[in-house]
Amino acid sequence: MASFDIVSKVDGQTLDNAINAAIKEVANRYDFRGSKTEIELQKKESKIIVVTEDSMKLGQIEDLIRQKLSKQGIDPRVADFGKEEYASGNMIRKEIVIKQGIDKEMAKKVVKQIKDLKLKVEPAIMEDQVRVSAKKIDDLQEVINALRGSELEIPMQFINMK
Repeated sequence: MASFDIVSKVDGQTLDNAINAAIKEVANRYDFRGSKTEIELQKKESKIIVVTEDSMKLGQIEDLIRQKLSKQGIDPRVADFGKEEYASGNMIRKEIVIKQGIDKEMAKKVVKQIKDLKLKVEPAIMEDQVRVSAKKIDDLQEVINALRGSELEIPMQFINMK
């Protein structure tokens, strides 16, 4: 029986490259010269900490991070840009969480979307991924094409095609 897994993961090294490129650009840009702007990647917690002086610079840094992520081949939807909070003095701090894995609610949406295709496939939720099994590989390829064209809020990768 043929199968594949649907996952939502980000390669740590690729993420590190994107954030390092963003840090270099902030250091070289004229409008950030002399500002106290810091961008830090915390790999273990999968989050990016941004500290800067005002909300305008914070918006520019967010756009820059989105741009660098997409240049590295990472879907910018993996970044969850939370609320900004005020740090000491007049500084603004923001935590950008990198989403890893498919949570239960999203997995249920993916399974429902697969079942709505009315193909002879069996989707199953397995921790932070969804496994799809079928007798025909053509049915699995139809599922992949349908999910690529869907409007789900998470980026998906299709791995372990057997």
